[in-house]
Amino acid sequence: MTARFLDRRDAGRSLSKALARYQGRSDLVVLALPRGGVPVGYEVARALGAPLDVYVVRKLGAPWNEELALGAIGSFGAEVENADLIEGRVPREVYERIRDAERVELARRERAYRGDRAAPVVADRTVIVVDDGLATGATMRAAVAGIRTLGPRAIVVAVPVGDAAVVGLLREQADDVVCARIPRALQAVGSHYEDFSQTTDEEVRVLLAEAGAR
Repeated sequence: MTARFLDRRDAGRSLSKALARYQGRSDLVVLALPRGGVPVGYEVARALGAPLDVYVVRKLGAPWNEELALGAIGSFGAEVENADLIEGRVPREVYERIRDAERVELARRERAYRGDRAAPVVADRTVIVVDDGLATGATMRAAVAGIRTLGPRAIVVAVPVGDAAVVGLLREQADDVVCARIPRALQAVGSHYEDFSQTTDEEVRVLLAEAGAR
């Protein structure tokens, strides 16, 4: 197995090298998916000389396994359903209850991270959407769908590691997909990191403030 990333910041530095062709462009904006995508996105934005902000997405975890995504919701009303998992296994009212609860959390996080700041303007800009990895892809798909409604010039999905099949699906949805490592079999994103400890809300706020000051 390829050597693991030390942590998300290290993964972001590695990912930045794969994104070098975007460096110095005046139309760039980096949107990181909180929380784990923010340390990665911080390094990407710094290397590319681009502003950094967040795009909030919430995974809709299955009742029997929260790590299994029934779908995802995102800012600007985006919603993606994993129909193969829902159909015949999860009653509609259960799915909607999970979704509505996550909408409350999504709103809380937007207030916590962005405060009263307006969402970034992405119309006619090249948006690089960053996360710490792609497993099911539901969260990233929701993010791309939501950002697409804002009229960007192009959407680039960028992750340090991802499942080959999911990367392929996202190539059909995004304008470009940059994945630093695509293992033969991705069992878990965290297995490709030495330190995959949870990113806190405070870390997100600090990194966004540092990026803004830069």
